[in-house]
Amino acid sequence: MTLSATGLGSTTQSLSTVYDLAMLDLDGVVYVGQDAVPGAAKALEIARAGGMRLAYVTNNASRTSHEVADHLRELAMPEVSDSDVVTSAQAVAHLVADAVPAGSPVLLVGGEGLRSPLEERGLRCVTSLDDGPVAVVQGFHPDVGWRQLSEASFAIQTGVPWFVSNTDLTIPTARGIAPGNGSLVQAIRNATGATPTVAGKPEKALFDETMERVGGERPLVVGDRLDTDIEGAVNAGTDSLAVLTGVSTLQEIIDAGPRSRPTYVSADLAGLNEPHLTIEYDTDRARCGAATALVRDDVVSVEAGDPHSTDALRAVIGLAWSLRDRSDVSVTVDGTLKA
Repeated sequence: MTLSATGLGSTTQSLSTVYDLAMLDLDGVVYVGQDAVPGAAKALEIARAGGMRLAYVTNNASRTSHEVADHLRELAMPEVSDSDVVTSAQAVAHLVADAVPAGSPVLLVGGEGLRSPLEERGLRCVTSLDDGPVAVVQGFHPDVGWRQLSEASFAIQTGVPWFVSNTDLTIPTARGIAPGNGSLVQAIRNATGATPTVAGKPEKALFDETMERVGGERPLVVGDRLDTDIEGAVNAGTDSLAVLTGVSTLQEIIDAGPRSRPTYVSADLAGLNEPHLTIEYDTDRARCGAATALVRDDVVSVEAGDPHSTDALRAVIGLAWSLRDRSDVSVTVDGTLKA
């Protein structure tokens, strides 16, 4: 992999050849709600057939790894076993188990997706400060409400350490964007002024948990969110692929600062099985493969090539980043690229 001055990586081979493990985010990458992202199963089947390991890594702690794996199998993702799924609940359970005595009571704020890995680590889940918890552990579940948040706040105010699975402010659903675990974490922050220990992306613990469980020596983080997946890859020192099937938009990627920039970008998971060619720059143009991007009046557009191809996306992003880094010029994406 060759890294350009703007931060985009390039390779003449497919990413599934260059990297031996894809650490795949789920919501917005593999599926949205109950439905698979179009083309995801085929792209992952091709990558796996070429020898790439697939780890399904999610910040969502509401379901067990078995439940997530069942969902993936229903969506015809290739050869999914329960051990291929790694959740932030598993990562936070590992952190808590390392921090407290074996068999300790911990105050659960979440559902079965969090309870199960905590109990697998030998911890005892309780629901009240009166039960003497030595830690508060919080993860997303749609049924979490005021009573659980309040009980956690009471415990934290007594000095009990606070661990959370993740701090995603939102989650993508089939009906739109909804509040995520981070929004519920913020409610407890507001009440207590405390700061939790976080296991999920963008922190490193979830990636460490994945490498320990699944293996691999040349990992690639694949995600749809700059603030979790891509920043998490940066924090872990790992290359990343951003796809445009979830939360972060092309404009947000163009506007991203250095710590939020992905190594590669593609429209969807088909980008795993493509080369990501070198970008050539002129003053107001960038060329990548068969595509050319042009900037005029601070608007960047595709002058030649399929506007939704990986080549075109690379040319557009590379040109925008180059202008910003060289002359602090911010550009807007042409409206036809936002569809």
